[in-house]
Amino acid sequence: MTINCLGNLIDLNTPKVMGILNLTPNSFYDGGYYSTEKAMLRQVEKMLDEGADFIDIGAYSSKPSADFVGTAEEINRLLPMLKSVRQHFPDALISVDTFRSEVAQAALDAGAAMINDIAAGHLDEKMLDTVAKYQVPYIMMHMKGTPQSMVSLAQYEDVVKEILFYFSERVAQAKKLKINDIIIDPGFGFAKTLEQNYEVLQKLELFQILELPILAGLSRKSMIYKTLGISAQEALNGTTVLNTIALSKGAKILRVHDVKEAVETIKLTHHLNY
Repeated sequence: MTINCLGNLIDLNTPKVMGILNLTPNSFYDGGYYSTEKAMLRQVEKMLDEGADFIDIGAYSSKPSADFVGTAEEINRLLPMLKSVRQHFPDALISVDTFRSEVAQAALDAGAAMINDIAAGHLDEKMLDTVAKYQVPYIMMHMKGTPQSMVSLAQYEDVVKEILFYFSERVAQAKKLKINDIIIDPGFGFAKTLEQNYEVLQKLELFQILELPILAGLSRKSMIYKTLGISAQEALNGTTVLNTIALSKGAKILRVHDVKEAVETIKLTHHLNY
C-alpha cells in the first residue's frame, strides 16, 4: 500500500505520522501558537526532527461552530507560511487542510504534496477536478454540513454503515476522475456525538473493506477530554491510548499534534506484529 507524493513512493504498510500545523487563531487546541513565521518554522523543525512523515498545514479552523473565513483570507494566511516551509525544509512533504479548490490549487502551485479535505469535495464542486489535475494524494474525510452546522446533523440510523456508503460514493467519483491515491478519514468529532465517535473507533477495521489507507485524526479531541473530564491540554495520554486502538484496527496514518508520542506508539505497536 503506497502513495505517490511529489515522486516519492510512501509505503504505508508501516503506519506514518502527520504532524498538525494550525495557522488559525481559533483552533481548539493550538490556536494562535504559530501566528509568526519564526514560531511556525520552529514547530515544523520540531515535528520533522521527531519523525513526522507529513506536515498538515491548515488556515481555516474546522472545529464545531468555528467562525467563517473567506477564501482570500485563508490563502493569505496559508501561502506565505507554506512557501517559507518549502524554502527552509525543501524535503518536507506538506499536506494542506482545505475544502476549497482555489486554496488547494494555490497550495499545490506553491509545492504542497497532498490535499486534506474535510468535506470530500461536497463543499466545493471543483475540488475533485483540481486534485485530479495535479495528481496528488487526496484525503477525503466524512462530515455532514459545514463546520458551522455539523453539530446539529449528528443523526444516523447506523453511523458506520452510512459513513461506508458515503465513502463508496465519493471514492467512485474520485476514481472516475482518475485520482489514484485516496486516503479515507472517518472524521472523528465531525457531525458525530461522543457515543458515535466511539462506535466508529470500535468498528474501524470495517473500513478496510474499501481497500484504501485509513487516517485517524483523534489527537486531543473532545471525545477524549470530555470523557475524562479534563482539558484538551491534558489529553495527550488519552490520545496515545486511542491512537493505539486505531493502529490495531488498521489505521495507516495518525494525524497528531504530538509527533514524538505518535512515532513511539507506531514503533511499539508495529513491533508486536513481528
